[in-house]
Amino acid sequence: MALTDCPACGKKISDKSSVCPHCDFGVGDASAEDILRKQNLQRYKKKQSIQNQSLMAVLLFVTGFGLLYWGRPAPGDTQFNIAILTAIVGFMWYVVNRVRLVIIKRFSS
Repeated sequence: MALTDCPACGKKISDKSSVCPHCDFGVGDASAEDILRKQNLQRYKKKQSIQNQSLMAVLLFVTGFGLLYWGRPAPGDTQFNIAILTAIVGFMWYVVNRVRLVIIKRFSS
């Protein structure tokens, strides 16, 4: 008995099993087309998740900017520091997610 990678989720499974215990994909009776379709679905779900995270990052950035603009705190106040930190974290999170999307698109076959 050897361990192989599941064609759908990529986790280790036994070569004797006919169904992946992690994702319930029928390994034994799967054609190449089924495997490709499952991999495309997984890639699509991952891209959607990253895009949702990008939206959250933009909202975080806008919140921080809004606190600075409408709250008009004095530099050095706690509200000022929180607003700056929120805007920076939101912007950096957005940039990281965009890089992740570019990597997924570039290295997907």
